[in-house]
Amino acid sequence: MHEIAVNEDILAGNDAAARHNREHFIEHGVYVVNLMSAPGAGKTTLLERTLERMAGKHRVGVIEGDVATSADAERIRRLGVPAIQINTGGECHLDARQIHRELAAIQLEELDLLVIENVGNLVCPAEFDLGEHDKVMVLSTTEGDDKPRKYPVMFHVARALLLNKMDLLPHVDFDVAKAEREARALNLDLEIFRVSGRTGAGMDAWVTWLEERMRRVKAAAT
Repeated sequence: MHEIAVNEDILAGNDAAARHNREHFIEHGVYVVNLMSAPGAGKTTLLERTLERMAGKHRVGVIEGDVATSADAERIRRLGVPAIQINTGGECHLDARQIHRELAAIQLEELDLLVIENVGNLVCPAEFDLGEHDKVMVLSTTEGDDKPRKYPVMFHVARALLLNKMDLLPHVDFDVAKAEREARALNLDLEIFRVSGRTGAGMDAWVTWLEERMRRVKAAAT
């Protein structure tokens, strides 16, 4: 009972901070995405390719979450995109209070899109609301097509799924149809994009989807 109560207190505090974050995002008309995956799925590379396609068209900011180092934030800054690094020091996810502490350093009025790249983990990030509009899941073909069944919460809460590293499909044992079928069994509304961060295949459809979501959020704020 004590452990359950502690967990409930943690989530309650996180949810309160998430509501506060969401109010800020809505007020400024900034569309916010929480990008989640296992380590090595290719989140940062996909984010780089996404930012390249948005350059000159949309104002984007990034929050990078990692256990240690600022390597990913440095990669994003090299594209001319402002990026804030949050190191969790061992925690397997970002939480809403961490995001809230960084909002003072982010000029939300100057952004159309804020991407929060969460810590690589297939369990914890799904449980913590950050105040984002949508959670987006990345699953790579090198991980195995059984991940939706093994980690159902991640796929249940996601608004979109990026099946990444499609260029490696001839070299791995990954059944695309099975992965998509099992993911949609958990989430009938899930949007699925087959992409490759290395070759850029499928990225245009993904960026178009993002832009439409951005337009809706901006229109609602005006």
